[in-house]
Amino acid sequence: MKTKITLIATLFVLVKLFAQEKNQQEIVIIGTMHTVPKIVKKSYKPMLKFAKKYNPEAIYVESPMADDDKSWEYLKEGWSKNYQRFYKRSAEMKKLFPFDEAKFNTLYDKPYSELTTDEIDYMIKSFIYKRDNGNYELYSYLRNYGVNGSKKPTRHEDGDLTYKLALSKNMKVINMDDQQTNKEFHIGWQKCVKEGRENGNNAINAKLNKKHYNRAILPGIFRNLGHYVNKRETLERLDEMSSLSYAKIKTEGCVQGKKYFDERNMRMAYNIATQVKNSSKKRNLVIVGAAHVIGLEKEFKEKYPELKVILMNDF
Repeated sequence: MKTKITLIATLFVLVKLFAQEKNQQEIVIIGTMHTVPKIVKKSYKPMLKFAKKYNPEAIYVESPMADDDKSWEYLKEGWSKNYQRFYKRSAEMKKLFPFDEAKFNTLYDKPYSELTTDEIDYMIKSFIYKRDNGNYELYSYLRNYGVNGSKKPTRHEDGDLTYKLALSKNMKVINMDDQQTNKEFHIGWQKCVKEGRENGNNAINAKLNKKHYNRAILPGIFRNLGHYVNKRETLERLDEMSSLSYAKIKTEGCVQGKKYFDERNMRMAYNIATQVKNSSKKRNLVIVGAAHVIGLEKEFKEKYPELKVILMNDF
């Protein structure tokens, strides 16, 4: 009798765990190279194949969130000329554009293949009005290249991976980036480089850069650069270089730069996790610069253990 009770209890626990696993929301992270050289212009093709096979229900992109006023306060005069122009147009649109919520919602749900040129133009203006940079870029890409995307490689993650994926799945993208303290990060980074000329830190970083470049040559030749970049060893090296944690001498600039790099990862993870948990989507794909993958994984595992996190090469 005791054996039967134990067996039933064990089966009950296994069934419960299986049900939890089945219903668990997951996040798959693809680390990207941003823009690639012409010699490896087709590097995103295998990554697109992987993403399509994963068949995500949501696509998160490294673009500022529309309601992140702190980030836009910086970006309106910040490092990116594209973001500067976008913010200026958005500010103008909010004053002049006759935005129609009902019309927008109708067109939002309409398949890409059924949209007219005028309707695409209206959506582009609407996303500028709403300060939704990710979908503004997506619909602009649709306007330029059609529903099948660019025939020639654009050599950038958006044109060769993100937007081709979104169009093929008839999906929008979800913004998740945070640049609230990007100014402070760049100040710390520049100071760290200046300090590193005398204390050996720059030599360490140069060695890591050389190692990264040399090891990327063969994968690049054989169109396997995306796989190489998403290897854990590569991701950890990129994190080390970008977060300035390579610096053995913890100078003021290096400490400041690392602090703000880590904070950006923390807030990006929060932006993603909050939106994932507020949705019913199980399969969530995050497309982000490879240097952020390790930091995001760490944040998810420490603060959002209810979400299953998988890196591209571990899938």
